[in-house]
Amino acid sequence: MGLNNIGNLFMPKNKKFYTLFEEVADRVSEMAQKLREMVNEPDIDKRASILTVIEDLEHKNDDGTHQIFTELSRNFITPFDREDIHQLATSLDDIADYIYSSAKKINFYKVNPNDSGIQKLVELIHQGAMEISKAVKGLRDMKHLRTMTEALIKVNSIENQADDIFDLSIEMLFEQENNFKEVIKKREIYQVLEIATDKCEDAANVIESIIIKYS
Repeated sequence: MGLNNIGNLFMPKNKKFYTLFEEVADRVSEMAQKLREMVNEPDIDKRASILTVIEDLEHKNDDGTHQIFTELSRNFITPFDREDIHQLATSLDDIADYIYSSAKKINFYKVNPNDSGIQKLVELIHQGAMEISKAVKGLRDMKHLRTMTEALIKVNSIENQADDIFDLSIEMLFEQENNFKEVIKKREIYQVLEIATDKCEDAANVIESIIIKYS
C-alpha cells in the first residue's frame, strides 16, 4: 500500500474534527440567541422555559466537547496541532458555560433583564458567538481567510465594547440603585456576561493561532 493510500485511511476521522467543532460552535451561537430571547422576555415563567432550552444545549455541547477529546485520544493524525484542538474545544466550551451561567443567574436572582447593561452585553455575546461560528467553519478548508480574519477582528472589537459597557453599567448601578441586594445581583450578572465576551476573544485567539500556523 502506497503512502498516499495509507494517508487516505485517516482522512474520514481527520475530517470528523471539523464537523464536531462546527456542531459545537453552532450550538454556542444558538445558546447566545436563546439568551438574547430570554432577556427580551418579560414573563418570568417563559424565561424559565428558555433557560431549560439553554441548559439542554449546554449539556449537548458538553457531550460534543467530550467527543472531540475522545477523537483526539484515538487519532494519530489530526487536522492541526493536538494542543490547538484541545484549546479550541476548551475555549468553545467556556463560552457555553458562561452563557448558561448568565441565564441561570438571571433566573435564580429573579432580576428584571430589561436593563440596558444586561441587554447590551447579551447582544454583544450573541454577535461574538456568531462571528466565532463563522470563523470555525472556515477552518475546514482555509479558503476564506479574509472572512475568517474579519470575524476575529469583530470578536476583539466586541470584547473591547463589552469592557466599556461593563464599566459604565457598574458606574450607573452604584449611582442609581439604592437596593443593596439588587446591586449585588446585577453586578454579578454583569460580571458573568462580560466574562462570556472574554471567552469569545479567547476562542478567537486560538483560531488566529491556527490560521497563522496552517494558512
